[in-house]
Amino acid sequence: MKASLLDYYRALRKHYGPQNWWPAESPFEVMVGAILAQNTSWENVERAIATLKVHDLLEPRRLHELDVDTLALAIRSSGTFRVKARRLKEFLRWYVAVHGADEARLRAMPAERLRQELLGLRGIGPETADAILLYALNVPTFVVDRYTYRMLARHGLVADTATYDEMKELFERALPRDPSLFNELHALIVRVGKDYCRATARCERCPLRRYLPGERSRES
Repeated sequence: MKASLLDYYRALRKHYGPQNWWPAESPFEVMVGAILAQNTSWENVERAIATLKVHDLLEPRRLHELDVDTLALAIRSSGTFRVKARRLKEFLRWYVAVHGADEARLRAMPAERLRQELLGLRGIGPETADAILLYALNVPTFVVDRYTYRMLARHGLVADTATYDEMKELFERALPRDPSLFNELHALIVRVGKDYCRATARCERCPLRRYLPGERSRES
């Protein structure tokens, strides 16, 4: 019998336990972290967030009022910090000046309209937009990253040419639209991707090994 994505979730949850992701003290911290996390390690993001907190800057209006050069210095550890400072300023203009830094207002908006507004901001792509929606605003949208693509492709669930939206739709069609489920499954995929589904696969001890096409054919 072909495994479902719920089977994948159960196998990963059994192996790893709950991941409690995204690690942050507020939804706004998640938003900032999602932008800083682009093309860098989470350890670098944590250092940048810590610097903002030390200087009492991790507050929407304070960051919005901060000049871009000072902001760039504050997030220097996040890599490509000048680019990310400009992206943060663009996001903050939208979040503070347009929406009043009002999380409840954003949650009340139609999800697709909110996503399109985020995607209209310079430097906010689908993965970052969906991370903000899911982890900061509890919107049931699935986040796709390189670990997701690698797992799906190796397990024969998508073609090598699959787009972001095609992979996102695969999860959203197959699973209950539950933000806590999407949150946990994405975090678990990141974990198995770092441990086993690397650029060079380490399938021997992977908790998803039995779902690989070759393994499934041997069991049937």
